[in-house]
Amino acid sequence: MSIERASHESAQPVERFSGRHELRPSQDVWKLATGTLACPSCDVPVLPAPGGMSPSEPMACTYCGHDAPVRNFLSLTEPTRPTRVAVRIRRVAFR
Repeated sequence: MSIERASHESAQPVERFSGRHELRPSQDVWKLATGTLACPSCDVPVLPAPGGMSPSEPMACTYCGHDAPVRNFLSLTEPTRPTRVAVRIRRVAFR
């Protein structure tokens, strides 16, 4: 088995630092849990809006028309069903 490194003409050289340096990405988003979004009335899977939604945002079932905040559609119990969503906490800067 051989390992080859592909060379790209557009590749930039690696920057070297003197001394010790540790790069840590900022933790502005934390994954809290994995859950399922489904209608609490008819149990039909519901899709979230692109880009995410907050727990207090309104959501409606396209099948039965039930409308409620997102938190009412979210279930964190096992097993999760096919409409899995990642529940994340995001730090927001207050002004």
